Amino acid sequence: MQIISSGVLSRSEAATARANLTFPNFVTLSNGDVLANWRAGSSKDGVDEHLEFSRSTDGGTTWSEPFSPIQAPRMEEVGGTLKIGYLTEITSGRLMGVFMWVDRETYPGHGSFNADTEGCLPTRMLLAESDDFGASWSAARDVPMPEEIGPPSLTNPLIVLADGTLVLSVESNKTYHDAGTWFQRVVIFHSSDQGRTWGEPAVAGFDPSGRIRNWDQRLGMAPDGRLGAFLWTFDSHTDSYLNIHRRTSADGGHTWSQAEDLGFTDQAAHPAILPDGRVVFPWVDRFNTHSIRARLAPAIDAAFDPNSELVVYEHRDPNAGEAQADGALGLSVWSFGLPYADLLPNGDVLVVYYAGSEAAMDIHWARLGVS
Repeated sequence: MQIISSGVLSRSEAATARANLTFPNFVTLSNGDVLANWRAGSSKDGVDEHLEFSRSTDGGTTWSEPFSPIQAPRMEEVGGTLKIGYLTEITSGRLMGVFMWVDRETYPGHGSFNADTEGCLPTRMLLAESDDFGASWSAARDVPMPEEIGPPSLTNPLIVLADGTLVLSVESNKTYHDAGTWFQRVVIFHSSDQGRTWGEPAVAGFDPSGRIRNWDQRLGMAPDGRLGAFLWTFDSHTDSYLNIHRRTSADGGHTWSQAEDLGFTDQAAHPAILPDGRVVFPWVDRFNTHSIRARLAPAIDAAFDPNSELVVYEHRDPNAGEAQADGALGLSVWSFGLPYADLLPNGDVLVVYYAGSEAAMDIHWARLGVS
């Protein structure tokens, strides 16, 4: 693999509601367009957060000015924000987006995460559709969640199986003031009627002791229909990030293999699956090399070749004098991350990610060539 080109997809504007641009992702459409979206806000969490979109008509080299075709609805008379959006093209020109909505009125002035209890603000999963390649969107509708899921977190775009079944990946959370043990899990929901109804959750990752957290499950589907799940794995007893773990499923996400340690750390990204089944997998090595890296594997369940590794981004501390509390770069280690990879129309791999400083974070892109 090699980096062919790179650039900035969208520049932030310090001290505005566009100061922190994060959670980038994109979809390559059947008309050749590449449609990206990300979260924008004055900080990484707050009441002014919103989703921005940008379109490329030249394979990800240049991008339109940001636009916002979908706004956060009021849900049962409660105001909220859209924190994450993922897009999937169901049929040519018809997109389905799944969005994570955050309640901003039940606990006014509070952040999404309660550091004292590890609970979260109320959240919802919403679906919306577009029939014009993402230019305009329908009103959003709620995806009901079982009570045991708690406030759901969104981890991946919808995946469409060969028979048309939709696959939705969701993390469980505790309610905001719940100080009990967090038995975190990641689950899969299936819909056979285009998202109008959903079945019971299938557990994809869960430690019944509550010690191991399975965060940010990123899914990819191989040409033979198998699913691969890549997880940011955290040990709550030692307060440490473990190596990335992978699970696979041969039945559309109903059952999963045992977790496999991939041998490198720490935060998993959405993988790009090539037509021949090879997997390009980026990840964030936040605390050791302070970089975003990528490796290549010959199949969804195969080992990633260390010799294929390349550095997509290397983080430089913009505040070298800050306290070194969170690794060698201090708090600046949280100023980059969340890479997302997928294929471009010509078969190259595009990786988008955020990077910058605590004051201003931009959305970047890198095009990878795979021989």
